[in-house]
Formats: sequence, C-alpha cells, structure tokens
Amino acid sequence: MTTTELAPPGAQAAKRNYSFLFALTLLGLLAALCIVLTIANPIFMTDRNISNLLRQGSMIAILAVGQTFVIITAGIDLSVGAIVGFSTVVIALLIQAGVPTSLAILITLMVGAGIGMFHGFGITRMGLPPFIITLATLTSLRGIGLVMTNGSTISINDKGFTEFATQSFLGIPSLFWMVILVSVPAYVFLDHSRWGRYLFAVGSNRESARLSGVSVPRTIYLAYSLSGVFAAFVGVLLAMRIGIGNATQADGWELLAIASTVIGGTSLFGAIGSIHGPLIGAFILAVINNGANLLNVNSFWQRIITGVLIIVIVFFDQLRRRSG
Repeated sequence: MTTTELAPPGAQAAKRNYSFLFALTLLGLLAALCIVLTIANPIFMTDRNISNLLRQGSMIAILAVGQTFVIITAGIDLSVGAIVGFSTVVIALLIQAGVPTSLAILITLMVGAGIGMFHGFGITRMGLPPFIITLATLTSLRGIGLVMTNGSTISINDKGFTEFATQSFLGIPSLFWMVILVSVPAYVFLDHSRWGRYLFAVGSNRESARLSGVSVPRTIYLAYSLSGVFAAFVGVLLAMRIGIGNATQADGWELLAIASTVIGGTSLFGAIGSIHGPLIGAFILAVINNGANLLNVNSFWQRIITGVLIIVIVFFDQLRRRSG
C-alpha cells in the first residue's frame, strides 16, 4: 500500500458520509438550543448577546481545531490552556520591550510551535505517553510564566493591538473572522493533503502507517506543533481582548477544547475527526454556557451538562466502532 492509498476509497467515502450526517445532527442540536433559549429569554437573540456569544466561542473553537490534529493521531494535548496563558505573557513582554507588534505575534507563534516540538520529542524520542508529557508542560508553563512576571500582570498599552478584539467587520466580531481564517486552511490541510491522510493513518494503526512509508515521528511532531501554534494564536487573541499578559489566564480551557473536539465527533481512539465538527462543538458549549448565564443557572450545572455530553458521545462512538 502506498502513502497515497492509506485507506480504501469506500472507507473514505463512508467516513465522509458519517461526518456529514453527524455535522447536520450537531447543527440541528445547535439550532434547537438557540430556539429554546430565545423562547426562555428573548435577550439571547439580541445583537449584543450574539456578538458576545461569538467572541466567547471563537477562541475555544480555534483551540479545538488544534486539538483535533492531535486526537486524530490517538494522542491528546493537555497543555493548550497553559500555552494560551503563557503566550499572553510572551507577547505582553515583547510589546512592552518595544518589539513591533507583527514581529511579537510571529515570535509568540514560534514559541507555541517550539512547545509542540518539545511534546513531539518527548513522545517519539523519550517514549513518554502524550498524557504525561503534556500534563507536565501544563504545570511547568504556568510556573515559568509566573516566574517571568514575578506573579504580576503585564499591561499592554498598544491600543491598536487591544482594540482589534472589540472591532467588527460586516457586523461580525473580528474574533469570529479569525476562526474562519484558521479553519479554512485547516480543512484543506486535513481533508485535501497527504499530511492530513498521514494523521489519520497514524491514528488508525501506527505500525501499518510505518510500513506504508509514513514517517510516524514526523507526523506526530507535526500534529503537536500545529496544536501549539493554534494555542499560541489563541493566546495572542486573548491578550488582545483583555489587554494584559497573565500566566494564569485560560485555566481549564484545555478541557473545553477537548470537550468541543469530542462533541464535534472526533474519536478519542484516533483516526476519526473533522474540522467543522469541533467548531460546531465549541459553539454548542458556548451557547449552553451563555444561555445558562442568561437564565441564572448555577455554573456548576454547566460543567455537569458538558460532562454528560462527553460521556454520551464517547459511549455512542464506542458502540459505532464495535458495530463497524
């Protein structure tokens, strides 16, 4: 089997059909949630609330896309929330030091890529499980960020930088346009490039992928590097929105990213996933959280709902895999 024929055409078509039907189901669920919440509280559909909703969901959506690349390889990245917080510190310090904004953004993205490369090294060269190496990074980055800032907050005084997150284009928040900017090339990469096929092949069976000519280590490096870059990009967007650098920001976002990815149909067992699914999953969570806030529902229930959704979807994913 060659590297361009890593899955039979019939299997590929079946996966595409399943992904399409699942996406329609998610869109139906999202529409139903919006209708119910509008009936429960008409404020939900106001322009101001919809703009807030899009801003809330956008950064988790981008994180979920990066997480998707990793989970498709049957891995996981628990460090993305810490990378977001650390990236706000990096870009705040760079801007404070007088580094041009565009260069500061580029350096921050490179830092994210470097962290992802470190994860790839730990997994492929040191033989560490993805769970362990990324959990260690999660803890370490929080500490490194606090040491760099001495536990304080770094203010960003560049108005052009911080105002971007509050602006809109064609009535749509700029942060949501960033989701589109990221998701389109991500879709092309995952579904229409050989590197995307390699990710699926590694997640399906690493040994078979290796025998087919796929460089498994290189593919894992690529997946975690992309996850790191996406997380660093979210860190840049978060710094724009809050106007500060703080290593403790985005606490728990890694769980929201994983939840969005799983709700979007990406299998935790690897080899199944898409770009559109996690995007919809992220906004389903955003709608649930936003609606719960409008209805004054205890925030603890929001976590319970998210956890139940993950359990149900993973359960049905297991049933589908057994029946297949």
